[in-house]
Amino acid sequence: MVVKRTDFKSILPFLPPLTPQQSASSSSSLAWPNHQVTDALQQLAQGPTQSRVNSGERLFAAISRIRGSLPLSSKDRLAKSTAVGFAKFFSEMVSEEQSRRWFEDVVPKMGDLVLRLPALLEAHYRECDSVVSGVSTGLRLLEPQQPGIVFLSQFICVNRNSDTVYCNFRGKFVNISDYTLLYGVFLEKALGQLGSLHDSYHAKQENKLKCITHYFERICSSRPSNYVSYERKVLSPEQNPSVVPLPSTDFWANSAAPLCEFKIFPTGKIEHHPPGSLEVDFADEYIGGLVLTKGCVQEEIRFMMNPELIVAMLFMPSMSENEAIEMDGAERFSNYRGYNASFQYTGDYIDRRGVDALRRRVSRVIAIDALRRAGTKQYQSEFLLREVNKAFCGFLDHSEYLQHQQTVPGCNGGIVTGNWGCGIFGGDPQIKSMIQWVSASQASRPFVSYYTFGLDKVKNLDQVVEWIVSQKWTVGDLWNKLVEYGVQRDSIKKIGFFSYLLPSLKEESASSKHRRGSDAEGDSRGRGRGRFKK
Repeated sequence: MVVKRTDFKSILPFLPPLTPQQSASSSSSLAWPNHQVTDALQQLAQGPTQSRVNSGERLFAAISRIRGSLPLSSKDRLAKSTAVGFAKFFSEMVSEEQSRRWFEDVVPKMGDLVLRLPALLEAHYRECDSVVSGVSTGLRLLEPQQPGIVFLSQFICVNRNSDTVYCNFRGKFVNISDYTLLYGVFLEKALGQLGSLHDSYHAKQENKLKCITHYFERICSSRPSNYVSYERKVLSPEQNPSVVPLPSTDFWANSAAPLCEFKIFPTGKIEHHPPGSLEVDFADEYIGGLVLTKGCVQEEIRFMMNPELIVAMLFMPSMSENEAIEMDGAERFSNYRGYNASFQYTGDYIDRRGVDALRRRVSRVIAIDALRRAGTKQYQSEFLLREVNKAFCGFLDHSEYLQHQQTVPGCNGGIVTGNWGCGIFGGDPQIKSMIQWVSASQASRPFVSYYTFGLDKVKNLDQVVEWIVSQKWTVGDLWNKLVEYGVQRDSIKKIGFFSYLLPSLKEESASSKHRRGSDAEGDSRGRGRGRFKK
């Protein structure tokens, strides 16, 4: 019985307010709380000739009526600017043809999906225990330090995102130290995108919304049939045979693992790399970062291109230092150009990646959050260890590691990454590139494909890699050199790590050059926890 499942109970407070309903067979099933909600959704599902919802203003009015029929508190009222945002977006920011198509085709299908949410959830829980033999994959809150995986069909993902537009949520907020993504915040921030079009317009907000509306147009025109998985990975500081142990400084210092191949790409984008590899999301500790507000850098853009990634925000609380989140199977729907303020949606994207044995698209994204306000502390052994373990947690195939009793066979997919944590987080790209090489090699990845995005600080990366390879260094050798550099950095006039290894390299010292590259797919996002408390 779904209502008695532990996994369902854990996620129920963060879902729309569904209620158990006694059926004729004496078993409980899920249902919307009253007939006013179902009647309103049924009317929407019949299209504009019945619902009269043919404009942004009327869509907002319909949403407001549905919300009024739900057991929501007064604090969950929508901002007045949201109504203006709905009207402005559909009347001024999309073409008349697109607006007509949205209200005639998309809104009715979304209404039908939301109407069927209770039945879809029941079907999910009936099937989730048979997806992977012996592994629980049901939708649930995956709390910090709780390794696990959730499998959702793309159809369920659509329904979760449909609720973003229809706003059926409890609006539950928690302190920043508690679970970060609660469904209410997820939806409130999404609605804020529309409100901000009136309050503080910026072109990137308009273009982010175009990505989301395009996603719904595509999904509603053709029902998807694949799956997306979301996995919390954990390195255990305690001895636990079911969890990979957290490596110590001695572990890294004594590692004899060979360094994997390191490929350098001065131009191009991580998401354009051939499929099969693990693509790094320069993540916030709160998965998704500012995607539902004003953020529009590496992580947020990726979540706009692959909106099914946003679903992780529902049940994945913040990452601890010994955790990472892997998301496999999310389809890409949109093209874009630009970055941050210059971001633009540029049209449809057809994702031609194949699917794996579990019917997930061959799209693998690993979210790892870098050290904040790195400053000079990033060179200390304690924080070097934090970063290398964070990347290792993400890059390692945990199930393979445990299955083979702490040895990892060669993984087919490499790591595709770049200047992780090197924007506003203040990371040193020379150090970060080496840390990721160490981590990927220890995780038995066959290669690292590193996109420099033209950043001056790593313009000599190819020479450094070539020299290290010529020395036949191991993981331990490179790690020890990083630690040694950190200890000696003050006494050697703070020259960069590359020049420390190869004195023949000229140190780039012009701060203007660093600033010119800081926006190049680094982690340059103006986010403070006080500004966006999820």
